[in-house]
Amino acid sequence: MLRETILNHTETTTRAQSTGVENQDASEEREIDVLQTMTLLLREKKTILKFILVTAALAAVLVFVIMKPMYTAEAKFLPPQSAPGSGMSQLASQLGSLGAIGSFGGLKNPGDIYLGILGSRTIADNLIRRFELQRVYKIAKLSDTEKKLKARSSFVAGKDTLITISVDDHDPRRAADLANAYLDALYEQNGRLALTEASQRRLFFEQQLEREKNALADAEVELKKTQEQTGLIAPLGQAQVEIDAIAQVRAEITSRQIELSALKQAATNQNPEVIRLQTEIDGLEQHLQKLQNDSGTRQSGNVLQATARIPALALDYVRKQREVKYREILFELIAKQYETARLDESRDVPLLQIVDRAVIPDKKSGPPRTLILIGSCLLGAFLGGSWVILRGFVRMLQSDPAGATKLEALRQAALLGR
Repeated sequence: MLRETILNHTETTTRAQSTGVENQDASEEREIDVLQTMTLLLREKKTILKFILVTAALAAVLVFVIMKPMYTAEAKFLPPQSAPGSGMSQLASQLGSLGAIGSFGGLKNPGDIYLGILGSRTIADNLIRRFELQRVYKIAKLSDTEKKLKARSSFVAGKDTLITISVDDHDPRRAADLANAYLDALYEQNGRLALTEASQRRLFFEQQLEREKNALADAEVELKKTQEQTGLIAPLGQAQVEIDAIAQVRAEITSRQIELSALKQAATNQNPEVIRLQTEIDGLEQHLQKLQNDSGTRQSGNVLQATARIPALALDYVRKQREVKYREILFELIAKQYETARLDESRDVPLLQIVDRAVIPDKKSGPPRTLILIGSCLLGAFLGGSWVILRGFVRMLQSDPAGATKLEALRQAALLGR
């Protein structure tokens, strides 16, 4: 047992010593590789410098000749700060409550609504048509032009509640015009959208008012037709006139009859005076018959109607007149509601307060030439160093017979792959 323990200890010690030697050799090899690489890079520093100069020259041609300068125009406005209880406040609170269940998450203030409107397709298409951006950007499809405009436009809500509109363009004047056009389009869109409760009520009463206006006009036309057809203008007054006329005719008939009876006591029926009175009595009786029961055609300009027809005509007239009165009262009530909603809307309408309109920028915002040149120099240094290391590695393999064989096999494999 003691012998086996000694042997195991000896083997363990030998293995540890050999492992330590191997680790020391590997560490020395790594140090040698790093030193060789550094030596190679320093020896080939001219080659690396050439790479740096070439990439820097290409980058200079790119940024100074090919790439056009970019200008950025900015406009700022203050979104409506709604008072408690106003339409915008209620809308924001409603959307906020919906956001709690995941539908409108992230809506914290009314400014978020205007950020969404600014990024809408309607405003983008309006600007594209107005400034002919498809021709300016040299893009055939409208959807691609919208993406290009969106990439060059940004809308940011700051902590000071101001919303900044930034537009990038190669033409400084067009950049300022586009930023201001965003403000104009937003103002127009804001006036068109019914964002408040007052606006919705105003639109509703406006539609109802137009409908009742047409209904009132139709009712007035029907009343006019009834007046023309029946001759009734004031049924109660005309009925009184009819009654008075009938009473007058009957009184005249009675008077003529009394006079005729007194005359017949002293004269015959062939007496001219008797004949005259009888003729007058017959005429008055015919006139009385017409006043009471005539159903013939009414003469133009005659406002008197037969008393037998007055109840039916008056009933039709009263119904048409009542319809007109009903429409008039309803029209007046809706008109008052409409005016109230319009006044509420004027007080509650979200007004945009423009802080800064965009001006023509006098400084270039891009491209970042210094950064591009620095990046190109770093890229050239990387490419040059990689080329030097790769070329040194290949030369080392070519100097070794085994490595040369591997390179030849690699070359043959590449040739066969063709």
